Amino acid sequence: MKRVNFNPDPNAAKSTLMEQFHQGNAPQDSSALSGIGSDADDELNPPSEADLRDRVIEALKTIYDPEIPVNIYDLGLIYRVEIKGSFAEVDMTLTTPGCPVAHSFPGLVERSVTLVPGIDGAAVELVWEPAWSQSNISEAARLELGLI
Repeated sequence: MKRVNFNPDPNAAKSTLMEQFHQGNAPQDSSALSGIGSDADDELNPPSEADLRDRVIEALKTIYDPEIPVNIYDLGLIYRVEIKGSFAEVDMTLTTPGCPVAHSFPGLVERSVTLVPGIDGAAVELVWEPAWSQSNISEAARLELGLI
């Protein structure tokens, strides 16, 4: 799998869609993820890596592609979620290499993952191989988009 290191460019131009994403479609703090585990419960019963992985996936399902009304997990943009202790590693792609959010979207994903209770840090890798295709879209999302 070819990896591309994510180095956010603070001067990268943001589209109107990304500005809307920043304003309301991405979790701004951990309260937005309140249904995804709780810190109080974690103090008594630390979550397993499998539980943390499930929490991260639920958080990923709250992030929507700015151009397609489907969350990035069901859209098939997430290739790997691995938990090592309280650290999350995520490999993701975009629908095309020329996607206008290529510079900023992985950072938004990383921020959302780090807000998951029980996750202390995250790394998001933007990968281009295998290339994304419509076959990556979940059956539920295909139905929602009218593709089946």
